[in-house]
Amino acid sequence: MSTLDYMAFALFAFLWLAYSIIISRGMILGRTSLTMAMAERRREWILNSMSRDLKMIDTQIMAGLQNGTAFFASTTIFAIGGSFALLGATEQVDAILNDLPFIVPGGRVIFELKVCGLIVLFGYSFFKFGWAYRLFNYSTILFGRIPMGEETRADPERARDAAEMAIRMNIIAGKHFNAGLRTLFYSIGYLGWFAGPHVFAAATATIFVVLIRRQFFSEARLALLSESPP
Repeated sequence: MSTLDYMAFALFAFLWLAYSIIISRGMILGRTSLTMAMAERRREWILNSMSRDLKMIDTQIMAGLQNGTAFFASTTIFAIGGSFALLGATEQVDAILNDLPFIVPGGRVIFELKVCGLIVLFGYSFFKFGWAYRLFNYSTILFGRIPMGEETRADPERARDAAEMAIRMNIIAGKHFNAGLRTLFYSIGYLGWFAGPHVFAAATATIFVVLIRRQFFSEARLALLSESPP
């Protein structure tokens, strides 16, 4: 590996860490992130459910959150299997890459190390999705603890505490789900390393800019923060 490879990988780690810190704070240039705004909407949804006894809509939302998480968890399993298959075809893939223009050849060992790094990324993503799925399951159970309308009116403090517990669990599950998605997004930038350190750095920087834009400058964020459409 050349010095440029180490520099590109350092940039990859720095931008990943920087984005994680920015998202955990939820603010940049005085702008609320899409994730933080969505967390508030989760809170409003569960609090609103306290006013109705028929909660079929809420259970459907919970099921949708779990099914989406399970889908991505299964996808990462297939990605891990594909990466291991790629290790078994190292010579063929390395020969193809060497024949392509603008590709910086690194040799078989370096190629295998890069694939192992890709497996680590997909493995981390799988554990995040798996944990998020379990937390969404816990959130569903906690949601079932919220009393019905009559009991809520009789003891509003107890009902509020039960709702807050379900809210916190749901928001935590959403954070882990977003971390798994973030890893998948950055793995796309990581794929640029197979073409060379310059492509790796450029792809990682592009992913970082796209994610920042979606969190703080996107139409989806405006849709959440606006009370009425423009």
